[in-house]
Amino acid sequence: MNKLFAAVTAPRLATATALNRVFVRDLVMDASIGVYDHEKAAAQRIRLNLDMEVIGSGVTGEDGVKAIRAVAGDGHIMLVETLAERIAARCLQDARVRRVTVRVEKLDVFPDAASVGVEIERSRG
Repeated sequence: MNKLFAAVTAPRLATATALNRVFVRDLVMDASIGVYDHEKAAAQRIRLNLDMEVIGSGVTGEDGVKAIRAVAGDGHIMLVETLAERIAARCLQDARVRRVTVRVEKLDVFPDAASVGVEIERSRG
């Protein structure tokens, strides 16, 4: 590397932020979710996917699973959108998480569809 290039790029490299992507794929669980009476009477199967863009290391997939389970287990939720928002907010409480994408799918709503749901992306700031 020539001296001019090294002098120009060295400060930029020193301040670079290491970003990692931590994810949870296809976590299937039962949850109390839905607006209809039959949905309020019994838990239903949902599938969750989570992607977190994190600064450095220390945030793990286990952290993501714990966040999902804590939010989903915190009582009945009317909408998949609400569940996704709460999971995203929970993940963003950790200052190392810069961006999060959450996908929530109900698996047994329509016999001719694999799932119905929502995907959201939220970021810090």
